[in-house]
Amino acid sequence: MSKLPPHYQFVDLSDYGRKPARRIALALQDTSVTPVQVTSGFVVSGILAIICMLQGYNIAAAFFLILKSVLDAADGELSRVKSQPSYVGRYYDSIADIILNFLFFLTLWHVTAHSLWLTGLAFIGIQLQGTLYNYYYVILRSSVAGDTTSRVFEDHAPVAMKGESQRAVNLCYRIYDALYIVFDKTIHVLDRKATQSEPFPRWFMTLLSTFGLGFQLLLMAVFLVTGLAHYIIPFFIAYSGLILVFIAIRRWVL
Repeated sequence: MSKLPPHYQFVDLSDYGRKPARRIALALQDTSVTPVQVTSGFVVSGILAIICMLQGYNIAAAFFLILKSVLDAADGELSRVKSQPSYVGRYYDSIADIILNFLFFLTLWHVTAHSLWLTGLAFIGIQLQGTLYNYYYVILRSSVAGDTTSRVFEDHAPVAMKGESQRAVNLCYRIYDALYIVFDKTIHVLDRKATQSEPFPRWFMTLLSTFGLGFQLLLMAVFLVTGLAHYIIPFFIAYSGLILVFIAIRRWVL
């Protein structure tokens, strides 16, 4: 199930795992497995990728990175097919993503001997990339009556949905806010007027989807499989320069 009406759907290069994710969701539809449990599954997959990187099993690490990406899509798909939207699940997903990303780069620092400050810069870069993509994507969804589980401005805890505890939502929101607030505010400052824009064209969103987490993990997997793990950190630092390019296109071309 797409998060956008048909007329606004675009080729999402970071969402290559959607078809297998849907199959997983449909297979689990009539079971007791919950979306949160599937999210926990992608956490396990991410940890296995880290263990494989530390042991030098880069092909296996690449496999688990891609599996993590598929399961990352499957939890949302399962939530939709079971009609069980959840703010707890939404925040848990994002919290797990940023922690795993940090651990991925910490592992790369360990195995490639890059400096710690370059590693930190690369981590900040991928988080800003993902934040920009999510910022524009959520703006697009909210402007065309798409999925509303995510909000453009996460500035307060939302009201809990049916079946979930408000206390749990509040706690998850506070953790999410502490981890993402710097990245969210940075992107908002860089493009405050994005919410006033007309719906973004498909070509723009397709290009921007290369900033999505799924595509980032795919790139990491390719570098690992081809024996170029040493280049992952400098690549993502350089690739972050496109953040300003996309913002400039949004502001002065669109």
